Amino acid sequence: MIGNSPAFREAVRLIERIAQYDVPVLILGESGTGKELAARAIHYQGSRRVHPFIPVNCGALPDTLIESELFGHERGAFTDARTARVGLIGCANGGTLFLDEVDCLSQKAQVTLLRFLQDQQYRPLGGDREQHADTRIIAATNRDLEQLCTRGQFRLDLYYRLSILDLRLPPLRERPGDPTLLARHFAAKVAARHAMQPKDIGARTLSWFECWAWPGNVRELENLLFRAVLLSDGDVVDIEPPGETTLTDDLRPDPLQLSFSKAKADTVARFERLYVEAVLKRANGNVTLAAQLAGKERRAFGKLLKKHAVDRTPVRPEA
Repeated sequence: MIGNSPAFREAVRLIERIAQYDVPVLILGESGTGKELAARAIHYQGSRRVHPFIPVNCGALPDTLIESELFGHERGAFTDARTARVGLIGCANGGTLFLDEVDCLSQKAQVTLLRFLQDQQYRPLGGDREQHADTRIIAATNRDLEQLCTRGQFRLDLYYRLSILDLRLPPLRERPGDPTLLARHFAAKVAARHAMQPKDIGARTLSWFECWAWPGNVRELENLLFRAVLLSDGDVVDIEPPGETTLTDDLRPDPLQLSFSKAKADTVARFERLYVEAVLKRANGNVTLAAQLAGKERRAFGKLLKKHAVDRTPVRPEA
């Protein structure tokens, strides 16, 4: 985990505190913010560090096999169950089971998990006796579980069991300075992995990195750097900001001829226009959808459109 922004340092501080207490944890954050990394940090800084850390994506668990996957099964419990099998709960005994995208669990799976959290007891599918597993549960989601509970899509009692301690990971747009640190780290990482000479990142690229909203967060930045470093020919990696509307170099003022505040204001204004144009195009002119994609209120997004005189006309497919 790399960063130096106040929001990042606060998250690291909470991870260190949470690791001291052996209770369930709920990690909240947008996609790509590093929820599994945080779960691993909690596990390996805690008392269970010498025992297994087992991650599982709940969205990949089929509802018909959820009990078997989590708690195992006895021989003959169902068709093709030719041998007994230990489930994920049993495999993580003494350690931690990380349930990523826990909001994807079906109602049946939620009930099964709740029963285990209550007393650490479970019964393998087809078994006739209860078993015990000393397994810590860390869950993660990029959705609002309280809102899902209100809609009846997630059990409120399970939410309370999982969120004894909770941790919110800040999105990259709330971490000033960290995009630069991460970009340089990823550039060095890909160069080392592929036996390439280290490459610098251009100043203009780092400038828009700090202004970009990063809807995919750290994962988006990592993927962008990996591709750029692998495909660039020179010693310096330069990446154009997203969006079709860009200013050519000869039309851009030299920032050193301006005051710091004026150069910063010009850079931010260019970024705002590029961003709202790109996200509005993705939403095909739908302002409400574009605001949702940008993570802003519709009224605030509308003010940006008006400020930069952005055309809201939907893109019509060619005949």
